[in-house]
Amino acid sequence: MIFVIFILTALLGVGVTVLLWRDIHHRSKGKKQTLIQLLNHYLTLRVLAWLGSRQRQLLENDTKNVYRVQHDILLQRLEQNQNTEYGHKYKFSAIQDRITFRKVHPLTHYSHYSDYIQRISQGEENVLISERPSMLAMTSGAPGSSALVLNTSATAIDYFMKGKVVCLDAMYKAFPGTQNLQKIAKFFFTPKESRMESGILVGSYVSYPAVNKYLLSLYCTLSPPLDAMTDSDALYIQLLFALQDRTLGMLEDGSASAVYYACVALQKNWETLTEDIELGQVNPELKIPPDIQHQLSLMLKPNPLRASELRREFEKGFHGIAKRIWPDLQVVWELDSGSEELHVINLKESYCKGIPLYSPVYATTEGLIGVNLWPERPDRHYLLCPRSVFFEFIPAAACEEEQPSTLFMEEIKEGEEYELVITNACGFYRYRIGDVVKVVGFHNQCPVVEFKYRKNQMLNVRGEKISEQVLYQALQHAVKLWPGADLVDYCYAESSVLGPYCGTSDPHYEVIVELKGIRNLSEDQRYKLDESLQKESGIYKSFRFKGSIGPIRVHLVGPGAFKELHNFISAHGNMNQFRVHRVLQRKEFWDFIYGKVVS
Repeated sequence: MIFVIFILTALLGVGVTVLLWRDIHHRSKGKKQTLIQLLNHYLTLRVLAWLGSRQRQLLENDTKNVYRVQHDILLQRLEQNQNTEYGHKYKFSAIQDRITFRKVHPLTHYSHYSDYIQRISQGEENVLISERPSMLAMTSGAPGSSALVLNTSATAIDYFMKGKVVCLDAMYKAFPGTQNLQKIAKFFFTPKESRMESGILVGSYVSYPAVNKYLLSLYCTLSPPLDAMTDSDALYIQLLFALQDRTLGMLEDGSASAVYYACVALQKNWETLTEDIELGQVNPELKIPPDIQHQLSLMLKPNPLRASELRREFEKGFHGIAKRIWPDLQVVWELDSGSEELHVINLKESYCKGIPLYSPVYATTEGLIGVNLWPERPDRHYLLCPRSVFFEFIPAAACEEEQPSTLFMEEIKEGEEYELVITNACGFYRYRIGDVVKVVGFHNQCPVVEFKYRKNQMLNVRGEKISEQVLYQALQHAVKLWPGADLVDYCYAESSVLGPYCGTSDPHYEVIVELKGIRNLSEDQRYKLDESLQKESGIYKSFRFKGSIGPIRVHLVGPGAFKELHNFISAHGNMNQFRVHRVLQRKEFWDFIYGKVVS
């Protein structure tokens, strides 16, 4: 300690060193750390705060002239890749403005690029982009439907600098306590990765703090390899180490559903977790390799006082449990969109009651879309990032056309809905990502949007095209008509997916729900959902009136069934990147959850 103080004094002077240590002491609210750990933690936060402030100002400047920024970013992308095979095909070198680009290049879907990406995966270069990709990143679709997207080192930097650090700046300002020297619990599962024969990595585009030694000081994340464990055992270990630190400042995960199911796992395993903390051990029943078990045990010390405190809180129940076991918790950092709304509600009303939930970025594997600069607001609104991708917008009424006319950023209107089209840094041009957003306002000249739904998460048995959002609204209304019921989770399917489970010859929707508070529903109660959907959707009501669509069939599953479904879907993918699929489009997924039906 004396040596560190001596070096700092020599470099900074006595006055600055004293002020530095006073600030560190003031912010040091976490569990006891060494002097080096405190200094590293403090300096990391200071650097992130500086980067965030700087990047926020650059974004503010960009929003004041979105036409120029969008024009520049488009021409920059075209110039970078004009000498590729694809650039020659579409004459990138001759394109000098966005109007020409829109005329000569068609709107595209993934199938437009699949052959090019296959060739790149085999080692061909200069095909879509001028540089060799650092990774072929899997999208967050369900296994079998995931696509591979080119990523470069610049992609990760772009997401971090234009996305995450900007949102950290917003969070620090909205919740100043997040700048204290408190650890963050991040629930993480080691992504499954492989390499093509060409040497290109195939994996998921996920940022893990342990990968970056400069951020590791912020987390109570473990250094032992989590890939040697099952996902459930890895989650148990991360909960164990998070529970040890009474003064955690933040919970972080890639989705609201992941946070929710981490809390469910805590409720299920609290007795063994508390015992492990009391004895300073790792549950011997976990399937963890002996060498890692030994490594973990060296990091644990018996803590009967903390175990007793935890036991008292757990025995009171799990309503608001996060704030009771981590009283200094400032915020839950998670990503959510339309399909995650139920888990957000359940977290706010149960496990994480009283703690702000912050969804910082709107991003896809194809690129950073927007940032949420308003952490304290309950609505998830995102400012589009004009320097991240080049945007075009398809009016919602024209979404079903193959090559509809598009609008530019300054042409769209508040209150209207649009399908997003992007041109990114990794070889996708005028690409329809399938997301529909609503413009809720403008920040300077730049649109602020709210995610509405994904086009591939719609039900459509007779051409009616009912979005998941409309179905969810109808389900919420129906649940209110089921006395004593609370909605835990749900999914839908078109009857054509079901095979022998269809039950009727009329095309219809099947709905599976997990409820708390009741164990069964009468046929009249189940029909309330069909009535609610008719009220929400005039077109559905007209099809029901004509008899061309049969009534909704509602099924109930037991507790934990949807967690098992999520594990089943992500068994060959990556839990960090898992996104809730409300509309099941693959029969094997439906068969799995239908096998859990109890009534």
